Order: sequence, then structure tokens, then C-alpha cells
Amino acid sequence: MTLVATRNAEYSLIDVALPGRAPETAGVIVRDPASGDFRIRFRRDWESFAGEEAEVLELLAADFAARLQDRQGPDFIAFCEEHLSHTLRIADRQQVLSADLDRTAERLYKQYIRPAVQPYVTHLPLYSARAAATKFLDNDEIREEAWIEVPDNLRLTPDLFLAHVVGRSMEPRIPDGSICLFRRYQGGTRQGKWWLIERLDVADQYTIKRYTRQTMEAEEGWQHTRIRLEPLNPEFEAWDLDSEDSFRTIGEFVRVFSVPEAGVEDE
Repeated sequence: MTLVATRNAEYSLIDVALPGRAPETAGVIVRDPASGDFRIRFRRDWESFAGEEAEVLELLAADFAARLQDRQGPDFIAFCEEHLSHTLRIADRQQVLSADLDRTAERLYKQYIRPAVQPYVTHLPLYSARAAATKFLDNDEIREEAWIEVPDNLRLTPDLFLAHVVGRSMEPRIPDGSICLFRRYQGGTRQGKWWLIERLDVADQYTIKRYTRQTMEAEEGWQHTRIRLEPLNPEFEAWDLDSEDSFRTIGEFVRVFSVPEAGVEDE
């Protein structure tokens, strides 16, 4: 196991107190006291969470985050801790070990906040399929495993989905054990792109590779001569598909969504 360096950090939960309801956690701030660096995350399901108050709360959260950026975070946090007592409240600071503030903020957000699932607005489906970064990998029956909240800077469309990738042949771009974002294949050229591919002659087998196709001119026109699936890691060899009829292109690789943690980050 690779050990990672940790530092002492602090976090505070941001509660929202709506009329007639007990305070409920709506955000988290993580900060490094030594550097003054910080991260803040608010929930985004304001309409389902707050009903008629949703628009006001969304504006308050955006204003709070903006002021935190503009007014040198630690000073503004201290000011809010002392003076906020109505709709938005900051709880007492807690200690946490952190190797990376972004990951720590994400972990604490998942621990304390359970936002409503908004398909293709804030969440994408994660499928149980595990695509091999070597050759095809056997899977049990593929199912929708969960709906995962994604960053708000990612524009969501119904053709996006998440899936697991296992193996090292696409490293360093895709680490073993990653969850990756894909866009469903809807036609068009596949040449030179990275694809999630399903094997059809054996049920529930998947791989991810760079697709290349060589063609030659014959009397009856252009014909496929070889379909080659290529790894990124030079330790692994490319290989050919016997027939285009033996596989189906599921989706194009877009980016790595999350990677397995090296060692223990937070306790």
C-alpha cells in the first residue's frame, strides 16, 4: 500500500434552519489552518430540500461562497462563526486528517449530506459493468448500481453514464479501479478514439481500448481488413477483433471521474 502524507485540517458543517423545521446540514467547509487554503461544498437540490425557500437559499449559498473567496476565507469564516445565527449557521470546528482538501471535502459532504437524486441534472447513473483495461472481463448481469452526484461544472445530458474500469493497460491515463465517464455511442467514426466495447458472442464481457481500423481498396469498394484494439500502457500488447459482428460499441471514454485512493486519507 502506498502511504500518503496527511496534514491537520479543520471542517465545519453549514446548517440551514427553515421555519418550523430542525436545522439540517446543507454544506461543509474544509480548511488548512497552516496555509489558509479552504474548500466549500453546498448541496444543490434546493427545490426539493426547501420548497418555496429554494431560490432564496440558493442565492444565499452562492453569495456565501463568493464572499468566502473575496474576503480572504479564514477571516470571513471567523466572522460568520461569530455572527451567523438565523437561516445559515456554522457549527463548531472539528479536526480531521487530510491528504487532499478536495477529497476530504467530498468525503465529508457524502458523510453528512444526502441530497435528492436529480437524474441528469446533478446525478449520473453508475453501472455495475466492470470494463477490462486488458482483454474482455466477465461481469455478472449488468445493472444500475447507483446514481452519483457529479461536479456542477459538468453539463449533463442523457447520453452520459459512469462505469468501472479494471486493469492497467490504459494507465497512466486511466488508473486501475477508476470510475470513468462515458458518452453513449450514437453512430459516426470510431477511429482513434477510446471506446467501451461489449463482446457479443459471450454475455456480459467488456473492455476499454483505443479503436483503430485499417482498410484497403478492393473492386467492390472499401473493405475492412483489420479492427485493432490498442492499450495505452506499453507493457501490454494490442490485439485484433476477429469480426466486427462479434462486438458492440457502447460508449466513448470522456474522462476519469474518480480514482481509488492510495493509502488511508482521512480517519
